[in-house]
Amino acid sequence: MKTEDMPLPSLFDQASKIHVKATESGSSDQGIESLEKCEEMISKLGLFSSNETKEDISTTNLKYILVPFYLAELAEKIPQDDRIQILKASQAKLKEFLTFCEAMELVPEEELQASSLGASNTFVDRRALKIARYKRQRAAEARLEEIKERKERRGRSTKAAAVSTPVEAGEEDVLDDDGEEEREAWITTISLAICKAIDLLEMLKKEEEMLLAVKERQLKEGGEAFSQTILDERAKKAENWHRDAAVKARYTQPAQPITCATFAQDVLEGRAKVSQAHDHKHVPVAFGPASLVGGSLTSERERMRAQVFQPGHRLPTMSIEEAGLKEMEIMNKWQERNAELMEEANSAWYKDNPKSKLSEEDDDEDDDAAVQKARAWDDWKDDHPRGAGNKKLTPCG
Repeated sequence: MKTEDMPLPSLFDQASKIHVKATESGSSDQGIESLEKCEEMISKLGLFSSNETKEDISTTNLKYILVPFYLAELAEKIPQDDRIQILKASQAKLKEFLTFCEAMELVPEEELQASSLGASNTFVDRRALKIARYKRQRAAEARLEEIKERKERRGRSTKAAAVSTPVEAGEEDVLDDDGEEEREAWITTISLAICKAIDLLEMLKKEEEMLLAVKERQLKEGGEAFSQTILDERAKKAENWHRDAAVKARYTQPAQPITCATFAQDVLEGRAKVSQAHDHKHVPVAFGPASLVGGSLTSERERMRAQVFQPGHRLPTMSIEEAGLKEMEIMNKWQERNAELMEEANSAWYKDNPKSKLSEEDDDEDDDAAVQKARAWDDWKDDHPRGAGNKKLTPCG
């Protein structure tokens, strides 16, 4: 089966087996290729988020945290003339792994304090930190061995119960939850990988410093004899940089995330490929006789018969992903409208608009006319007292 057609769990299992063999024997280009494919699929599926912790990650996805660590271990064993570039690439993957584990709250507090202090740690503090790290590593290895033995005992007990044979003492089935046991095993594996990653990172830094010192000394001793060598090294470095950039372009560019939960589940279980296009279209579940599903109802009798086998609740008209995309579109329009209103409110259009000035002048003229009318009415009332023209008010009128 090709690597491109394999689902993520199978691809990770294959890469893990290659990593175990390569750790014992040497580097493997096939393992690096599989792990890089895993990293690409994890990025597209969006399995991890920056606002999550280890409690929010599902048990089936915990193992994918180890992908950068496996890549760093395999990359460090690549045989290449330019050893310094290999060391830098491996260190970058180790830092990526430790940074993510720190965000997931998986790194011990004492390691975080030591990294924050940096080079200011004394020799005694560094020695005590290495001893504590070594003890954590031994405890993690012992715990993993215990979980492995417990699984083997459970397997033997299950086989013995299947063939109705007596079970040896100490091989009774342990009534632990398999899910909790698997989660504990992966968290312990990640803790063990953190200890190894910190030790490997320190070792690679020292090796890089030694190689740089040797290279600098050779350049000083060689003088002009190394001028052509320096030019060749610079040309080779530029060529390697461009070649690596072309190869890793698809990994450095942000991948288009998969926002559909149903499609992501299909990719994880191998029913679909990451490269396939998806339009967030889901056909609602149809109820009723098979002859009516997907057909056109031409008569009242068929319409009534189709309504017999129907659920008591209303069926959804769209999927959760479609509703989320529609709400996102409404929110974007609302934010754009608010931005336009704020910009219009902060602008000085009313100061520079000539129509507003004309309207103000018209208002002033209306006010003057109203004042003149009111004064004329007061003068008329003074000349004509109340009831002056009514003859019925005069005596003998």
